[in-house]
Amino acid sequence: MAQDPKPRPGSGVSEHLQDLVLECADVAELLNELATFSAFTLSIHNELLCGVTLMRQKKPTTVATSDPDVHTLDELQYSLGEGPCLTALREQTTVHVPNLSEEVRWPRYTAAAWAEGIGSILAVPLLLEGEANASLNLYSTRTNAYSGEDIEGAEAYAAQASKALRLAVRVAQLTDDRKNLTAAMESRTTIDIAVGAIMAQNRCSQETALKILKIASSSRNTKLRDVAAAVVASISDDPKVLTHFDS
Repeated sequence: MAQDPKPRPGSGVSEHLQDLVLECADVAELLNELATFSAFTLSIHNELLCGVTLMRQKKPTTVATSDPDVHTLDELQYSLGEGPCLTALREQTTVHVPNLSEEVRWPRYTAAAWAEGIGSILAVPLLLEGEANASLNLYSTRTNAYSGEDIEGAEAYAAQASKALRLAVRVAQLTDDRKNLTAAMESRTTIDIAVGAIMAQNRCSQETALKILKIASSSRNTKLRDVAAAVVASISDDPKVLTHFDS
């Protein structure tokens, strides 16, 4: 989905973020749209580069960028194990580097980023739920690119973006849960039909029929549902008969 990074007429940042949640097909697409929109919204003279870093199980990953160069800048931090964005992630606090040529906290990274043409960096945490942490990383080619007002604006924006991300993750989880439930009910339907067929053919109890299925599944090293599907197919001209659950 190619989104116009500008908010729609009559809508503010919060409304536009909600639109992204509703219109993006998945969380990955939302993250990419969020990075592009963030760069546009927070840019000073449209010169900011923006990336979103996700920390899960202590491993940082760049999950979205507004520009391919952001990957290089982020990967430098990951390989060196230091940098403003990693600090923002680990400490869940805003990190501002007004002038990379004068910064002493992460000497190896700041020297490398300065050589890449970056003058200042602002990293703002995105508050998620669970074990994952994320940060919004803003790179500028200018030194002293962020005023106090710019930093406050970025933090307020990050708070809104965090809500949009949490909502998107919850929607994705609900969708996955629904798909898993549907798949489980389809499997149960197939197994029940196969058990009924075995009961009819062998004049046995439901318990015995299910045991026969399980023995076949174990001996063939095949999933119970697949064995059941084969039984249903063997007694029907239509292999899909009555095995599909309509939600």
